[in-house]
Amino acid sequence: MGQNRKEHHTDLYYSNDLIIRRGQMFQMEIELSRPFCPNTDRLHLELKTGSLPLVSKGTHVIIPLVDELEDNCWEAKIVEQYNKKIKLYVNSPSNALIGKYSLAIALQGTEGEETKTHESGKDIYMLFNPWSEEDTVYMESEDEKKEYVLNDTGRLYYGTEKQIGARTWNFGQFDQDILEACLYILDKSEVLASGRRNPVIVVRVISAMINSPDDQGVLEGNWSGNYAGGTSPTAWSGSVDILRKYYKEDGMPVKYGQCWVFSGVTTTVLRCLGIPCRSVTNFQSAHDTDVSLTTDVYFDENMEPIHHLNSDSVWNFHVWNDCWMARPDLPPGMGGWQAVDSTPQETSQGTFRCGPASIAAIRNGQVYLKHDTPFIFAEVNSDKIYWQRNADGTFCQIHCEKKAVGHFISTKAVGSDKREDVTHLYKYPEDSEEERIAVETAIRYGSKPDAYSSPTADDVRVEVQLEGEGPRMGSDAKLKILVKNLSSHPRKTTLHSQVAVMYYTGVLKGTIPAHKKTIDWVLPYNQYQDQLVDQAALMLTLSGRVSETQQVLASQTSFRLRTPDINIKPEGEAVVGKQMSAKITFTNPLPCTLRKVVLRIEGLGLRDLHPIEIGDVGRHATVTVTEHFIPSLVGTRKLVASLDCKQLTQVHGVSDIDVREHGSGRYSQCITFSTFIP
Repeated sequence: MGQNRKEHHTDLYYSNDLIIRRGQMFQMEIELSRPFCPNTDRLHLELKTGSLPLVSKGTHVIIPLVDELEDNCWEAKIVEQYNKKIKLYVNSPSNALIGKYSLAIALQGTEGEETKTHESGKDIYMLFNPWSEEDTVYMESEDEKKEYVLNDTGRLYYGTEKQIGARTWNFGQFDQDILEACLYILDKSEVLASGRRNPVIVVRVISAMINSPDDQGVLEGNWSGNYAGGTSPTAWSGSVDILRKYYKEDGMPVKYGQCWVFSGVTTTVLRCLGIPCRSVTNFQSAHDTDVSLTTDVYFDENMEPIHHLNSDSVWNFHVWNDCWMARPDLPPGMGGWQAVDSTPQETSQGTFRCGPASIAAIRNGQVYLKHDTPFIFAEVNSDKIYWQRNADGTFCQIHCEKKAVGHFISTKAVGSDKREDVTHLYKYPEDSEEERIAVETAIRYGSKPDAYSSPTADDVRVEVQLEGEGPRMGSDAKLKILVKNLSSHPRKTTLHSQVAVMYYTGVLKGTIPAHKKTIDWVLPYNQYQDQLVDQAALMLTLSGRVSETQQVLASQTSFRLRTPDINIKPEGEAVVGKQMSAKITFTNPLPCTLRKVVLRIEGLGLRDLHPIEIGDVGRHATVTVTEHFIPSLVGTRKLVASLDCKQLTQVHGVSDIDVREHGSGRYSQCITFSTFIP
């Protein structure tokens, strides 16, 4: 817990073991049964990791004593000797295997004496080292290392591109049991211990092991809306409880996760192992199912969607991860941020995993570079192509949207809770020559290299507009459809509208003057209240044809219904070891009773995850909960609350609490709450 841990930036881990980073000297002290004689005594250290330690595989390490230390190899030097104790400086190479090592000391006295080995009973945890220039995960900026390795809380983004929501996530990579859980995940995977020196291999393994379909990984995905027997994905507010549960229950997948949960847990694991990592959200994220690198939408002769052919989809948002490393396995310039996605979508080499893919390669359309670059390229920069069925059953291309996917790619900013837009890292500016070259380069390697049709008349535009922050849950959803006529002549069109998550269709007709026309579109609450899924999101599809020019109008717009926040008001002094409280308030926005409401509260350094069963909450009723706890860590801590309720999801709140040093103490288990106000 002393100098080694501080110098190796591992003093935040909840553990009394020696946790160090590779490629950096550490110190150790050995007490012998008699004074050590350098002239006659022979001593070396032995480290072993994995189920079958072998010197040839690097899993059995013999560390010799040397007179002078050299960099980047296993070696030890006696730097101090007093009585029966010797103090050693020990070096490790920058490509050492990461994981848990057992430590033994081998000692031989006078010549001919048998070598005796002492098992120390102590373990050494070796991690990747972003502070070492020789390590492939080296990151130069101190502020970025503080954010992407040492920060144990963050922000995850969700919603739609016009209504970006944010929620706080407790990564908790230093919490009790988490390092052990992360190494347990590696042990449970098929990768041998000898493969753990390469961050590309480790990240690829973690991408597979965070989901459960083919390897009994950490999280079971569920998009059905029925979360019986588990926890709703929107109810989680951190990774600690998930990883701890998986570790304690011998690798039984935890129920349930969706993309932001998979991403949050991946960030925790990679930061814990020493790989710089961040969660990233892509709005209007394409899911290409046939490796065409285009997103295809099919209509019949009457411009109605052909649902069984529309296997490609565009998600309102999708959350994955960026991790930082050099890529010596790729051409120069491909290092830096790498995209990795643990959400099980498509298999890669027979396993549900994705990445790491160089973001530089994605940006330039170099989809032939590993791993899974075509899939991620399509997520952020595929063109959306609309096809119509002809009378003979063939299809012709009728429209191409070049700016349909990959918007407002977001992550938490370094050193603040602000949103940082990183779209420019993934793609060149839309319609720029560089961006079109990247798309055309990528398409050549897809399954439809000749997908593009000749241009059509294009003087009418359709745009959907939100008023203010958009419609609220519990009220009618009101949007405006703006139709622009860029020509000098009137245009006549019929627009068909359809909402994807419910059985609601409509037809809007009218003549567009030589400028623009705004059409009010309303979806009453009583028509969507029983149809929504977790994200309270709707997809509005508009399609039509301009009579005079036969121009096809096609547009898809997603929007979400905003949910209320949970208000958290700290009360009392925030001092380590001293009890304080927080008043937590939530108001039901719906004109109906919420059933079986559970409030989940947690805060790193404040209290462990604690679910409170509230029960039923009446229409427009307010719930007030008073939470008592004892802060255990100094600094700005985040108290996070989330609501677990089938009828209302993505309801959460956060409060920053500045904790001062004083005394000591751990968590309080005393909980009180008042009944809701009808």
